[in-house]
Amino acid sequence: MKRLLLATALIAAPMLAQAADAPKIDPAKLSAHIKILSSDEYEGRGPGTEGEKKAVGYIVEQMKAIGLTPAGDVQKDGKRAWTQNVPLAKFQLDGPVAASVAKDGKTTPLAQGDQIAIRASMTNVDAVSLKNAPIVFAGYGVKAPERNWDDFKGLDVKGKILVVLINDPDFETGSGDFGGKAMTYYGRWTYKYEEAARLGAAGVLIVHETAPASYGWATVKNSNTNVMFDIVRKEPAKSHPAIEAWIQRDTAVDLFKQAGLDFDALKKQAQSRDFKAVELPGLTFSADFKVKHEVITSKNVAGRIVGTKFPNETIIYSGHWDHLGVGAPDAKGDKIYNGAIDNADGIAALLELGRAFKSKPAPQRSILFLAVTAEEKGLLGSEYYSANPLFPIATTVGDINIDALSAAGPAKDIGTSGDGKVDLQDMLVAKAKLHGRYFTPDPSPQAGHFYRSDHFPFAKRGVPAISIGSGNDLIKGGKDAGEKAEADYTENRYHQPADEWSASWDLSGQAMDLGLVYEIGADLANSRVWPQWQAGSEFKALRDKTAAQRK
Repeated sequence: MKRLLLATALIAAPMLAQAADAPKIDPAKLSAHIKILSSDEYEGRGPGTEGEKKAVGYIVEQMKAIGLTPAGDVQKDGKRAWTQNVPLAKFQLDGPVAASVAKDGKTTPLAQGDQIAIRASMTNVDAVSLKNAPIVFAGYGVKAPERNWDDFKGLDVKGKILVVLINDPDFETGSGDFGGKAMTYYGRWTYKYEEAARLGAAGVLIVHETAPASYGWATVKNSNTNVMFDIVRKEPAKSHPAIEAWIQRDTAVDLFKQAGLDFDALKKQAQSRDFKAVELPGLTFSADFKVKHEVITSKNVAGRIVGTKFPNETIIYSGHWDHLGVGAPDAKGDKIYNGAIDNADGIAALLELGRAFKSKPAPQRSILFLAVTAEEKGLLGSEYYSANPLFPIATTVGDINIDALSAAGPAKDIGTSGDGKVDLQDMLVAKAKLHGRYFTPDPSPQAGHFYRSDHFPFAKRGVPAISIGSGNDLIKGGKDAGEKAEADYTENRYHQPADEWSASWDLSGQAMDLGLVYEIGADLANSRVWPQWQAGSEFKALRDKTAAQRK
């Protein structure tokens, strides 16, 4: 309650002053942007493709028309470009993937895409050839000394294939050393690959289960058998094992049976800190595939409104322009992953927020509208910006990220991705209340949404950051209709070619949500308020170190 009262007090005066005359966001304009950006002509907006050129070109053209100021890389003449160059390492499977397990001289092939999803190796090699590597079940693949937890105790992983579970050890029981249902970073697949690389494992097979992963196998298949990207690394093998893959649960259960082990029993054991890794006796793993790799330059797009009084203090609205490009065909033969909701609607939001701010006198602080690349490849565009900021991180007031808002109509509530323990979230709660709406905490904290959107690279550098999520308590149909719409999207469209624009959408809810985030940004841009991370946040200490730079 004290948090909310503080946030309300900090912004009450400016919010009451400008709420009445806040410009309205036009749902028709949102729809028009989404329709263009997610059309087949844009080929799924894959980084490093013709689709990127078209998407970046469209965003720049629109920012110019709206009247924003270019805010990208500084050029030789001292002026800024509209874009920030983002060097990316690109990795692509070159030909078929052969994978198999062997036991007592009998080899069983594993079908790429159906039973296993092996990513192109991101270790700068032309080919991977692994022969008869021992397989070890390493629980959740977690090494967390602050929690006195080590799934690798007594285990030398070098040259071995690790089979690990997705999410945290607490997921099944809802209580324990990892905060219960809410996922920590230890639960993310990115962490599990990183930790395996640090320990020198040959590879990792993450067991896919829909509930703890929070998405189905189709999402895993489409995301991992596609082109992969990473930031350019001097020693990539320190961050990536040679084999990074997912395996279907039923396939994993069968492997355990072949080794004389009970998957469910071992999974239960893995939920205890006393768990010790178990080798699958007599079972080995082999894989052969080729990789094409190169370094490309992708682009973030940056447009700005320069503050009249404190131009070096920046509020950021962010969203990713990229999607999965062209990939494996669906049942209808469609190979273009259009990414309409994810995240053409976020880019539409940035553009229309820019238009809204330009319709009013320039604010005291600067506002940056940042369309980032390669979110789908691991938040790489926002990671690059955060490591190479166009404007100082210490005087970045906050980041409000917009990713995959609902097209199901207006809701009584609004939410965020995860609980960030940050004043920005309390400001959203207070703002929603002013408009007769309410805040719903992330209903699926176990899905780790906080670590899955472009606000996270800002957060891990101390910048107060949230990612906005549409509510599910729809004005028409209530929670039942909202939850059904979200479940339908997750199952049938998320990371699939069916994520396409529809004339039947009701984007008035998106417009309402963007009205709230407009008002928060306007309040901050015309005040001396510096949002903070609150007690208990892992990012508070990082922000506090730069406090002297904020007056």
